[in-house]
Amino acid sequence: MADRPDIRIGTAEREEAVALLGEHFAAGRLSLAEFDERVALATQATVRGDLIPLFADLPSAPAAMATTGPRDLVEQLLTLVPFILVALLVIVVFRHPIALLIAFGVLFVVGRRAYRLLGEGRGPS
Repeated sequence: MADRPDIRIGTAEREEAVALLGEHFAAGRLSLAEFDERVALATQATVRGDLIPLFADLPSAPAAMATTGPRDLVEQLLTLVPFILVALLVIVVFRHPIALLIAFGVLFVVGRRAYRLLGEGRGPS
């Protein structure tokens, strides 16, 4: 998403940037003057590129500017594999109704998480 700095942003993205600046201020990374200046610039931002300089020297960026590359997406999905394997093992080994319900619940939650990750990874073209 950050590869398109000319994309217009809305109130939600500006508010997210201001909230993240507030977190950096609370953590002591910004002085009051820096915080005020950056908040003013964030509230006047019209495109993603306007927000990038506000976070260039800070350890993280708002989600509107975050990039989730295919490699990051694969790594995130791979973290779900152990949960899927355990749930399948429970289904195969224990045929008790409670164990099955728990295993299917785990599979449902993991499936929803994977679906969300895949949806975020696609993004707008």
